[in-house]
Amino acid sequence: MTLSLEERWTLIDRISRETVTFGKYEHTLKDAIGELTVKPLTGIPVAIAIMYGFWSIFGSFAGTLMTDGFFVKLFDGYWLPWLQGAFPGQGSWLYAIMVDAGGLESGEFVLSDTCFEAFGALTSGIFVAIGVVLPAIFIFYLMLALLEDVGYMPRLAVLLDTVLHRVGLHGYAIVPTILSLGCNVPGVAATRILETKKQRFIMMTLLAIFIPCGAQIGIMDTVVPDLMGWILLYLIIGYFIFGYILNKVVPGKAPEFLIDVPPYRQPLLSNIAKKVGGRIAGFFKVALPFVMLGCAIVNVLYLLGVIQWIGDAMAPIFVNWFGVPKETAGPLVAAFLRKDLAVAQLSVIEMTQYQMITAVVLVSIYFPCVATFAMMLKEGWKELIAAIGVLIIVVFTYGGLIHLIGILLGEA
Repeated sequence: MTLSLEERWTLIDRISRETVTFGKYEHTLKDAIGELTVKPLTGIPVAIAIMYGFWSIFGSFAGTLMTDGFFVKLFDGYWLPWLQGAFPGQGSWLYAIMVDAGGLESGEFVLSDTCFEAFGALTSGIFVAIGVVLPAIFIFYLMLALLEDVGYMPRLAVLLDTVLHRVGLHGYAIVPTILSLGCNVPGVAATRILETKKQRFIMMTLLAIFIPCGAQIGIMDTVVPDLMGWILLYLIIGYFIFGYILNKVVPGKAPEFLIDVPPYRQPLLSNIAKKVGGRIAGFFKVALPFVMLGCAIVNVLYLLGVIQWIGDAMAPIFVNWFGVPKETAGPLVAAFLRKDLAVAQLSVIEMTQYQMITAVVLVSIYFPCVATFAMMLKEGWKELIAAIGVLIIVVFTYGGLIHLIGILLGEA
């Protein structure tokens, strides 16, 4: 017996009434909060409040409580004086490289008062990594893991989808962006969640140029806290300006995305501990050796006169085009090893406030640190070469533009 189409639908309706039962849906407070945080009118203010709280906790814990309140006193009051007296060969090359490089530029050896000024591998190297960077990345990854486990990150992706489409990306690009605020290496690795080569290239390039890592942010919060707002503003503006340009010139597609927005849930302590523990372990394996190596290499370059030669050779560019002292050549060399190390170097160079803003932005948009460079190379050598080409153009264009703004404002 063959049933007509209408008879089939009647049969389906009868079977469903006999076999399917419907429960009563109760709209809970958790559902209401979930809806409010995903709608632009209410979700954007909530996102701003969460990011403000994120930043306030970050600065208070990492900078004020741990670095200034504990590690500065520990390293400058105990570790530095002990090491200056215990390490043999005071005034020698080895002593300058490992403990205290005081007086390298003037030729007269002078003991430094702080680990920042000493710039030895065992003083500044360990202090920057343990005393400044470790508290910063710990609190950053702790808060990020909490937001992930609660279920807020997918909602933030939905809120930012329209904005990020302007630069050829979609809302989930916020994940590698935020990860890069902890470390650029996992941020670049996370670009694999994007669907097309165009999106991955744009994201990888923007991360390498405009997103400072947690280590760099921690140093900035310690040495130039009053200027951080301006520095981050210039980086955000550059992110969207050059992202928009890349979206126009890079061939390829930027498709829409589908994302599952889960209900809010109670975070699991075990999940958070595993995420934070794994990321901190990665920091000790990668960051600590590179910071100490960076201090040693930069000191050797100073002793050999290489930094002085680079500064003299590039003085017209640094002074006339970027509007910063030629001494910033040293930090730019160090930035290839660790950008946080470079910012620490900048803090001891005599500059105006606007020159300091320009110099820190230049360090941020300058060549990515060697660990990020290696990760970008894994994504493809052609993409790496193209990203370096974009980087060179951005450094000279944006660096010159910032200097021009300073001239127009009477600050440069």
